[in-house]
This record gives sequence, structure tokens and C-alpha cells, in this order.
Amino acid sequence: MVQRSVAAGGALNSVTDDAEIVRELLAQVALRGAGRSICPSEVARALAADWRALMPRVREVARRLAREGRVVITQGGEKRDADGDWRGPIRIAQAPGPCSGST
Repeated sequence: MVQRSVAAGGALNSVTDDAEIVRELLAQVALRGAGRSICPSEVARALAADWRALMPRVREVARRLAREGRVVITQGGEKRDADGDWRGPIRIAQAPGPCSGST
């Protein structure tokens, strides 16, 4: 099964820059919802037929977004430092939003 880009309305894209990866990654984590995560391969598969070649870029974009506080990277259920030396499978989730309600 070929996944289609969420950010591009279902079109299979040829990725030319990291901005496309950012859009797709953020669209997928938003669609998945709070408390749930995605695999970086889901983003790569949505953007390229040769998705394996795109994986290092997707992981680097995820690191950058984690540094900016826009996503959270986890491994084995534990939050990982974006600048840490991690290897192996990771998951990407929405960053916690501001608390709602009044103070």
C-alpha cells in the first residue's frame, strides 16, 4: 500500500526541500492527535516512492522541530533529547500545548 501525503491532499510528492517534510510531518502528528505518535517512515512513505532514502532527512527535520518545541521525539516510550546521540526506532508526537483554563 502506498501512503499519500496528508499535507498535499493525497498527492504523492517528489520532495525537493525540508519545508515539504516539515509540512507533512506536522500534518501527520496533528491528524494522529494528542497522546499518539507517528513513525518517521510514515512521513517518508507519504512523500517519496524511494522512501528509505528520505529517512535520514525526515529524522533530521524531526530533530529540528523537537529543538523548536514543535514535536516530541520518543524511543521506547521515553522522551529523547533532540541533540542526543540516539539510534534505532523513534516515534514523533505533538508537543504538549499550553494548559487550558484560567489561573
